[in-house]
Amino acid sequence: MLFSVTIIAQEKKTPDTKLPKAIEVDTLTQVTKDPIDPLSPARAAFYSAILPGLGQAYNKKYWKIPIVYGALGTGIYFYINNNNEYNRYRDAYKSRLAGFTNDEFYLDAQGNQLTTPRVTTEGLERGQKFYRRNKEISLLVILGIYTLNIIDANVDAHLLQYNVDENLSLAPHFNIDKMDATSNLGLTLNFKF
Repeated sequence: MLFSVTIIAQEKKTPDTKLPKAIEVDTLTQVTKDPIDPLSPARAAFYSAILPGLGQAYNKKYWKIPIVYGALGTGIYFYINNNNEYNRYRDAYKSRLAGFTNDEFYLDAQGNQLTTPRVTTEGLERGQKFYRRNKEISLLVILGIYTLNIIDANVDAHLLQYNVDENLSLAPHFNIDKMDATSNLGLTLNFKF
């Protein structure tokens, strides 16, 4: 019965339908490309210089913004921490030079006055040098990250305008010679115009 339904379906006459006229395709049509804005990289770098992360937003690379602020925040945290420690050691050192024995290093954990300080005057000098050096390194790290933020926005804007189309391709190839079973490796550069 299944075959009979199929046969009946094939015997049905279909109404005469006219096919649409053939559409001619112009072989000389060109694909329109977005125009290249030569100021786009400079604009992205300028935006990142004004507000870190704004150049990445201009390039629509939103995932980079938390990385920029995380890196800058880490550098700022270490700068503030080292600055506070430096000021702590400097204030105790100035107090000792003035002849006072009431700085925080003359006190124990319960706040009782000690006869000898936990950190000597030479230790305070070394502490000042250590924290001043770390503070300066933290500042250099902050400036380096800020500069990398600007460079990243500029390079990314350049790469967004990079010409990637079918007319220019570079592809690796691997051929085996069937006569002597040797292999050939290489790169193929295709340029169509």
